[in-house]
Amino acid sequence: MNKKALYIFEYNKIIDRLSACATCEPGRNLCKALMPDTDYSVIVRNQQETTAAESRIFKRGSLSFSGVTDILPQIKSMAIGSSLGIAELISISSLLKVAAAAVKYSGDGDSDAPDGDALASYFSSITTLPEVRSEIDRCLISEDEIADDASPELKDIRRRIKNCGERIRSELSKLLNGSDRTYLQEAVITTRDGRYCVPVKQEYKSQIPGMIHDQSKAGSTYFIEPMSVVRLNNEIRELEIAESEEIARILATLTAMAGNYTAELETDYNMLSYLDFVFAKGKLSINMKASEPIINTDGIINLKKARHPLIDDKRVVPVDIYLGEKYRQLIITGPNTGGKTVTLKTVGLFSMMGQAGLHIPVSDNSAITIFNKIFADIGDEQSIEQSLSTFSSHMKNIISILKDADESSLVLFDELCAGTDPTEGAALAIAILSRLSQKGATAVATTHYSELKVYALSTPGVENACCEFDVASLAPTYRLLIGIPGKSNAFAISRKLGLDNDIIEQAKSTLASEDRTFEDVITDLERKRVNIEKQQIEIIETKREIEELRNALRQKEEKLSSRTDAILEKAREQANEILADAKEVADETIRTLNKAQSEGISMAELEARRRKVKSRMDKVNKDHSISKSTPNKQYEAKDFHIGDRVKVHSLGLEGTVHTLPNAKGELTVTMGILNSTVKISDLEILEEAKETEKLKQKNTGIGRLKMSKTATISPEVNLIGLNSDEAIMKLDKYLDDAFLSHISPVRIVHGKGSGILRNAVHNYLKRQKHVKSFRLGSFGEGDYGVTIVEFKE
Repeated sequence: MNKKALYIFEYNKIIDRLSACATCEPGRNLCKALMPDTDYSVIVRNQQETTAAESRIFKRGSLSFSGVTDILPQIKSMAIGSSLGIAELISISSLLKVAAAAVKYSGDGDSDAPDGDALASYFSSITTLPEVRSEIDRCLISEDEIADDASPELKDIRRRIKNCGERIRSELSKLLNGSDRTYLQEAVITTRDGRYCVPVKQEYKSQIPGMIHDQSKAGSTYFIEPMSVVRLNNEIRELEIAESEEIARILATLTAMAGNYTAELETDYNMLSYLDFVFAKGKLSINMKASEPIINTDGIINLKKARHPLIDDKRVVPVDIYLGEKYRQLIITGPNTGGKTVTLKTVGLFSMMGQAGLHIPVSDNSAITIFNKIFADIGDEQSIEQSLSTFSSHMKNIISILKDADESSLVLFDELCAGTDPTEGAALAIAILSRLSQKGATAVATTHYSELKVYALSTPGVENACCEFDVASLAPTYRLLIGIPGKSNAFAISRKLGLDNDIIEQAKSTLASEDRTFEDVITDLERKRVNIEKQQIEIIETKREIEELRNALRQKEEKLSSRTDAILEKAREQANEILADAKEVADETIRTLNKAQSEGISMAELEARRRKVKSRMDKVNKDHSISKSTPNKQYEAKDFHIGDRVKVHSLGLEGTVHTLPNAKGELTVTMGILNSTVKISDLEILEEAKETEKLKQKNTGIGRLKMSKTATISPEVNLIGLNSDEAIMKLDKYLDDAFLSHISPVRIVHGKGSGILRNAVHNYLKRQKHVKSFRLGSFGEGDYGVTIVEFKE
């Protein structure tokens, strides 16, 4: 990859951000060495690994590799039989601790573990070696201390050293507290060269028999080891030598134990270092709100809502950039500071990041292609590159690019062939772009030359684009509009700033007629584009409203259908009961008649039984008959108003007055989705509804509101398909309703996507005083496509 292009596009700043996300030095070194690749399979695999790391972070949180250090020198030492020091063995133990944490994090034996993702093989290659780690931890307390229990011999030696030290202090304490106290400079016990001594005044040195080990700088004090403790000091020195030998033996034993697993340790080191590097890519993706691009080899670039990662999130404007399918060259025109150079750098930097296996800050389903070479000629103040401000320097760079570019190259020009005569510069620019087209290279160029706009309009495989500029506010919108040539807007800006119209008109008169015509066409196109965009927004809004109405109607139909089914089912059950009862009555009547013929029952008794059967039938008819109620009072036409709640007695239904009575005394009543024309004589005005409405207007207590909301509120709100502003408005109303209804927790569905909507929702929730907590959904709840919110009591 072209090093100059890496520098121009500030790829190093992305690498610095990536390195800051790593948690161990070997991982940071891998981050710093990351370069764009050109192999399709390698790039796809690296992208999948980044996605897997990002997914694991969302589901299980991040994984720290801070205990991983470079143990390759220790492995080489063990391979040749050398013994390791305390610090070196502790570094191996730290590595094994991280290995154990990584295996646990990967979900070994957990049914919810993300098995089968691009990182599963790396985690499965890790060996924890618990016996080696536990033995090192048992024996070594720190880099400067070995545990007494590292071996029975070491424990015994240290016990004996302690006993000797106590005996020495006992002997010297007698000296300090005895008659020889006056010979001492101070009543203290000190050490010199590891041997216990007492400070003796110079004039009394002959009074304390022993070995002189040191003298003060002034010569007034001698540090003497009394003869009574010389033997004990010698014994301590011998024990210390034995202690050192035992420690060396313990370290050799631990080294030999670890040396049996040098291959496993080296694999652990490589896997953990690489996993730290991959998880750093996942963290960077989350920090940049990035997503995995689709990698292709067809020369197609399709960046949706691309945001340059080095521009502040509050200032960056997303742009849509696509080329490579119908055209391989894009000519971007427009006023200065309009975002042309940012667009160039976005294309170049995103191509490098994508080929390096990094996610890019774009919406889902964005695509990038693979370039073997990326060239840039950017000479504005935004570049640190030196000596690119003159035409000759630009041309020298362009000559080098034309020499090396081929069909797998991306070439980016900023102000192509500027800094010279405009006519000649435009001609050169067209010739250079034509040569690149012949070579099959993909190119994006910014310019102010009108000739290049005409070139793009008249040449196959070349397309115009412009950076939108709002003349009314004299400010760029930074939106990239592909298919439309841009204007410099010099006349409009000058007029807005107060330049005399006479001067502007004189300037216009000096333009060639064809130039004026061309600019007029561009102006007309821009005006039509703005109108079309407004119409498209209105159409989208209308479609959304239609869809909402369609869904509401569908729900009403489903509800009505379910109610109809229930009514029919109940009617069938009642009919079956009536039939069964009728059959029973008929059977009983037949039995009675047969019995009367055979036994001679009297007519009086038969009449009594007939009356009993009739009474039973009357009761059944009464139970199952539809009673037709009548209005309690007669109403006049003036009594009815649109919106009154009424009861239609012939139907037994309640509804709302939709129209006023006509000359025939008929009006339309709406009952659910049914509109029916009814005579006022069949209606009864529901006074209770009016009184209830008045009561509702008077009583606005929180209890009534809670009852009303609880009946209709859902424990879930769906924000997918809305932009941030629309989503926050809908969420604000929903949370108020849910809180008043005591529904907690609630589920906010915002989708995964690029994370813009999710971040907007989270930022809003942080400011809500009635929200106790919120979190991303866990596995089975919707993962990071939903947020679970709990309210305060």
